Amino acid sequence: LAYNRNHKLNCKVARYHNIFGPKGTWQGGKEKAPAAVCRKVAMTRNGEAMEVWGDGMQTRSFLYIDECVEATTRLMRSEFEGPVNIGSDEMVTINKLVEMVSDIASKHVKVKHIPGPIGVKGRNSDNKLIMQKLGWAPSQSLFDGLTETYSWISSQVEALS
Repeated sequence: LAYNRNHKLNCKVARYHNIFGPKGTWQGGKEKAPAAVCRKVAMTRNGEAMEVWGDGMQTRSFLYIDECVEATTRLMRSEFEGPVNIGSDEMVTINKLVEMVSDIASKHVKVKHIPGPIGVKGRNSDNKLIMQKLGWAPSQSLFDGLTETYSWISSQVEALS
């Protein structure tokens, strides 16, 4: 922001929080939790178990890519420089995320908790400022975004088979 002022640039600062959706990274270890869960559920047979790092009680919020694009467009067209959070305040546990994707897939998937990196116990986006400055809040539920994402990822998994 100081560089903006000193050089009269029109730059904006956004802090993105766990963006996910179709056509994103879904394998290889660099994917976000929603994509990893979608892939694992797609690859797990009905009634079988899939592995989840930690106890699954860590909480996160995830924002569907179309919502991210809308918020970013509003920021870029505004006079507000930021910084501003672009994320969702719909917080879920990783266990709940697995349950949601399993419901979308119409599968009963058991969870096998294993040791592994879990990050911080909880993280969420505070969206008060973006609502105040840009009148924006996510309009799509996590479940709806997961439905689109699971459909795409399951088609990618099928294509590999």
